[in-house]
Amino acid sequence: MTSSSDFDDKRRFIIRLGKALHKFGTPAYRMEAHLQTVANFLGIYASFIVTPTSLTFILSDNEEHQEYNHMVRVTPGEIDLGSLARTDELVDELSSGQRTLSEAIERLDEIVNKPNPYGRFLTFLAFGASSGAFAMLMHTSWNDVFWSTVLGLLVSIYVFWAERSKRVTAMLEPLSALTCALLASLISQYDPSINANLVVLSAVIAFIPGLALTLGFSELAERNLISGTARIMDAIMVLFKLFFGAILGMALGVKFWGVPEFVQPSVMPDWTSWAAVTTLSISLVILFRARIKDAPWGIISGYVAFAASIWGASYLGPALGAFVGAFALGIYGNLFSRIMNLPSSIVKTLGMVVLVPGSKVYMGLNIAVSGQMILANTTDINSQAFLIFMSLVAGLIFANVIVTPRKLL
Repeated sequence: MTSSSDFDDKRRFIIRLGKALHKFGTPAYRMEAHLQTVANFLGIYASFIVTPTSLTFILSDNEEHQEYNHMVRVTPGEIDLGSLARTDELVDELSSGQRTLSEAIERLDEIVNKPNPYGRFLTFLAFGASSGAFAMLMHTSWNDVFWSTVLGLLVSIYVFWAERSKRVTAMLEPLSALTCALLASLISQYDPSINANLVVLSAVIAFIPGLALTLGFSELAERNLISGTARIMDAIMVLFKLFFGAILGMALGVKFWGVPEFVQPSVMPDWTSWAAVTTLSISLVILFRARIKDAPWGIISGYVAFAASIWGASYLGPALGAFVGAFALGIYGNLFSRIMNLPSSIVKTLGMVVLVPGSKVYMGLNIAVSGQMILANTTDINSQAFLIFMSLVAGLIFANVIVTPRKLL
């Protein structure tokens, strides 16, 4: 039995740690397992229920008597890999005796309140670069890459605006898609070689919830049913909002400016795929706020995932090639965790974005509603996207069996 004041300090630390991990975008099953490990180390009995919008802590200093319950409503977290790494190091310092509990609580507050280390300007550039990189990965044309980058920069302005206005936050996704669709329709009048629908998709690629869908399926695979279902439904609603904004914007564009005659552009060379992966990985380091010292490992994870998926696709097809990519990424991430004593998710998250088929779900939704294909030969894209999601989850599970990660996060 611990003293009352000692128990209060431990309880306060665990609750703040849980809120911090949730804010940094930690999946429910990893967060619950990590909190349970910390509670065991602190010598208190605990149980946790984590969902994207709520946290429940049941803590006690006696196995037979539940002394304290804490439930809180939260907003879905955003990925912050740098803060996640600092928090993990903080827990290690506490467990090794380098920090007292009161010092750990103070340090945790500093991590939570730490501003974006990259600032607005680099974040602004990263939005545009990620949009251009995605268009480059699609092997369309340099015109599409250029206009996707420009509209991606515009989307970042909406994101900055949403940080200051709750009203804009509520309509951020459809407003961004609507604006990009209107402008893409206007641009096509002067540059008829662009694929306007693809430019819109590339411009809002930062909002496409491919990673959220993958995490949702991973949570379901771990039998965390409430959190997994909630995360998937939230991702689907984001897709619906984006698609509605894009459809409305394109319809208004046709009404205002008509439909130009499409001019077939020249195809981009194959080497641009690697340039796109490089650009996308660097952009994600900034958007996900990874630390500079972890950035090279994260960029390499993009190469590992992409190269393995391409190699696997040459033998097994695109969908099962994603399994090979996820398996290689999982092995790489777990080795990183063992060597660097950091969470494997720091590099897995960056590499996984290269593999997730969120854009394919959007394209499939476009085919189902409008009957139009954004890219050629994508009639079976919905079934392909579902198989890719399953392949990604399976690849990571198999990798964890072969090489277990050192950290639970």
